[in-house]
Amino acid sequence: MDLKDVLHQQLQNQRAALRLKLEGLSEREARMPRTPTGTNLLGLLKHVACCEAGYFGEVFGRPIAIPMPWEAPGATEDDGLDMFATEGETMAEVLDFTERCFAHADATIEALPIDAPGTVPWWSEAKRSVTLGRILVHMATEEARHAGHADILRELHDGEAGLVADDPNLGTWDALAWASYRERLQRIAESLTE
Repeated sequence: MDLKDVLHQQLQNQRAALRLKLEGLSEREARMPRTPTGTNLLGLLKHVACCEAGYFGEVFGRPIAIPMPWEAPGATEDDGLDMFATEGETMAEVLDFTERCFAHADATIEALPIDAPGTVPWWSEAKRSVTLGRILVHMATEEARHAGHADILRELHDGEAGLVADDPNLGTWDALAWASYRERLQRIAESLTE
């Protein structure tokens, strides 16, 4: 596997991790804001799809032929329409939108060499000249960050944790063992003075 393929696979892995966190959730659960800033699981996936559409579209002169959320009539930049499913969108529609954005990104990645030049118009003048390789690293990193957010949101919602079901990296503890572990950590933290 060459470097471009490795980076592309890492990007695809992060997409899969984000999708996994939506499995088994109702529309309501997928949309529920779980932080003071409104972060929600369906919105995280929609956001990264929009980012991929821009970074693997416009940046390389391959604009996507799908309307972006901020292009909706009356939308403003402050609406943050890429960060949540609106009242008029179903989860199925958002999932379809994300798959079309990802397919467009994959087509760009497959069509161009790793050193293909691009321009990120929303970056500063000093940084806006990029290559496909640079954008693959940027997006895989960005999506890994959001997949981490999704991990925490899902764990807080129903205890589902890890990259895959029965993730061996989390050990094989039962609920009682996890509760005991958490209580130990809490005791340690509370024993410290501020």
